[in-house]
Amino acid sequence: MISKPIISLCIPTDTHFENNLTKLILLLSHAPEDAILVAPEVCLTGFAYERFEEAAAFTPIALQKLSEWIGNRLLIFTAITKIDDHFVNTAYALSNGKIIHAQSKAKLFALGGETEHFRAGEEGAIMKFNYAGIQIGILICFELRFKSLWQQLEGCDIIAIPSQWGKIRSEHFITLTNALAIMNQCYVIASDANNDDTSGMSGIITPFGSELRNNGSEALNSTYEERTVIAMRRYLDIGIPRD
Repeated sequence: MISKPIISLCIPTDTHFENNLTKLILLLSHAPEDAILVAPEVCLTGFAYERFEEAAAFTPIALQKLSEWIGNRLLIFTAITKIDDHFVNTAYALSNGKIIHAQSKAKLFALGGETEHFRAGEEGAIMKFNYAGIQIGILICFELRFKSLWQQLEGCDIIAIPSQWGKIRSEHFITLTNALAIMNQCYVIASDANNDDTSGMSGIITPFGSELRNNGSEALNSTYEERTVIAMRRYLDIGIPRD
């Protein structure tokens, strides 16, 4: 049975891009060699609407540096990316120096101005991918609110939620991430930024609904256990397939 360290980061977003990258590399270097880490949405730059070109140009630089540190770990995070003449908020799954999965945010948060600055990604790109025998899916922040996307990721062993979730809706973040783990009978690794206007309520939730929430630390640590996913789906069989 597969067992792996899982880590949810809860870190602030500095206005200096290099500082954010240095912090992420430091946390990455301290993680176990086979860990799965999830970092907050746009953790390297913030949304940086007034600095989009600079933020997008920083993304390939950061990917290269992170690739040098990643080893066998898996890091999931999002970054501002420019494709042709459009900007997208892209989730990257990075391991062994390679991008093993990427998808751009399909459900943009209008209240935060995202629809005015980003092009939406394709909902069809929200799909499972395999890492070391584990089926993983990603929902980026606001996408957590769409039940059709939960069903799209049915069968995942882990769902990662990189977020910049508004503080005034903190209870929604807690409730929805807990419900996702229970409904999809999987682990949920939810990572939110620790900024003045964000919830800071990063969490790790098991298929049985047990939750570990941020206690002020930059990294929440737990363990993914394949047997827990299998046990829950056998205990309460609601027809979720397991590849």
